[in-house]
Amino acid sequence: MSAMEFEIVERNEHPLDVVERLASVHDWSFDRADVNEISVTVAGAWGDYQIAFTWLDELEALHVACAFDLKIPARRRPEMLELVSLINEQLWVGHFDLWPSEDVVMFRHSLLLAGGAEPNGSQCETLLKVATQACDRYYQSFQFVLWAGKTPREAMAGAMFETVGHC
Repeated sequence: MSAMEFEIVERNEHPLDVVERLASVHDWSFDRADVNEISVTVAGAWGDYQIAFTWLDELEALHVACAFDLKIPARRRPEMLELVSLINEQLWVGHFDLWPSEDVVMFRHSLLLAGGAEPNGSQCETLLKVATQACDRYYQSFQFVLWAGKTPREAMAGAMFETVGHC
C-alpha cells in the first residue's frame, strides 16, 4: 500500500459514541443528527458554545469545531483576519478560522486515530476542553476589535494579560 492509500479499519465502537456518552454524563445538550456528526452545547465564560464533533472515516480523524455567536461584518473582516493570525501564533493546539459561509469565528482541531486507534473519554474531553478554553481566552479580543474599535495588536495585549490571585 502506498503512503497515499487509506484502508478503512473496523472499530469496536464508533468514535462519536464516546462523545455522546461524555455529553450524557455531563448533562450537556446534544443532537446526533447523523451517524458521523454530533452537536453539543457547552457553557463557556462568555456564553454558550456550539461544538460540532465530526468523524472523518477517510482520515480516521475526530474533528471538533467550536463556534460562538459573533457575526463578522464585511468591513471588519481584514482586522479580524489579522487578529486570527496573531491568535494562531500563540496556540500550540488547534487554530481559529473565520467561517466565510456564515461570517463567524470558529476554533478547530482534530484528533487523529489512524490504524484503528480507539478514542477514550479523556481524549474527547480534552479535545472539548482545549476548544472551550481557547474560545474563552480570546473571545474578548474579537469583541475589542469588533465593538471597541481596537486594533488586533491592542486586542491581543488584553488577551495576553493574566491576573493572579482573587478577591
